[in-house]
Amino acid sequence: MRLDDERESSNIEDRRGEGGGFSLPGFGSGGLQLGGGSMGCGTIVILLIVGVVFGINPLTLLGGGGPGAPTQQIGQPAPAARPASESDRFVAKVLATTEDSWGKQFPAETGQEYRAPKLVLFSGSVRSGCGAAQSASGPFYCPADQKVYLDQSFFDELSQRFGAPGDFAAAYVIAHEVGHHVQNLLGISEKAQQAQSRASETQANAISVRVELQADCLAGVWAKDNAALLEPGDVQEALRAATAIGDDTLQKAAQGTIVPESFTHGSSAQRVRWFQQGMQGGTIASCNTFKAGSL
Repeated sequence: MRLDDERESSNIEDRRGEGGGFSLPGFGSGGLQLGGGSMGCGTIVILLIVGVVFGINPLTLLGGGGPGAPTQQIGQPAPAARPASESDRFVAKVLATTEDSWGKQFPAETGQEYRAPKLVLFSGSVRSGCGAAQSASGPFYCPADQKVYLDQSFFDELSQRFGAPGDFAAAYVIAHEVGHHVQNLLGISEKAQQAQSRASETQANAISVRVELQADCLAGVWAKDNAALLEPGDVQEALRAATAIGDDTLQKAAQGTIVPESFTHGSSAQRVRWFQQGMQGGTIASCNTFKAGSL
């Protein structure tokens, strides 16, 4: 995918290292740490004396940096300033293409203003408006706070574990989650949740499948709008990703059997079909999985 000349979205929240509000290996509960460890009272007194003798601001020795320096509240993680990596810039550029595409198409089809979602980068675990989540659950969209949550390690898993490498495979994942945001703005997410609350487990799963396939289709609509940025093989990368994360493919790999009534995202063939449907139709209207007699 040719993104060199594309802008980067500013709707990114970097919350890597923040944790999700519950303990995991490698995720501490926070606290004031100076120099990599907690200082005892005796150490602090010695540093204060050294500061007085040599005319050094004691706050500098204590890590405070002197008057006007940023302060950290005890029990809160320090904000980390990290240089943007190539992967970070890629995510920001892909997100920007979704903003530009839906910023044009959403008002044209619905008559409503498109409000772009925030994308939260996290690592390990995160707390969202929908509760705490771990990286193992994969990227997700939270309707409650209208944010997409992404641990970029999922891209490595997509490539190495699921055999679906490529930048456009990763872009498809982001576009799929933004598709859920489009559903939320249209009121589809709320209606689906209400219907699921009144349904049996099997029926609720079937509703979930239609929601997910529609998000795949909306990702296809985005891909069609950005056809000028695509390179040979890009669409195939997305189709391999859609195939790799189909419910039947995952179930067969995990347990050796396929249980269609337990599907929540759709089969590999269905995910491929609806992504292609979006690329062919190119409109929100062409993605109405809820009126489709056959998925």
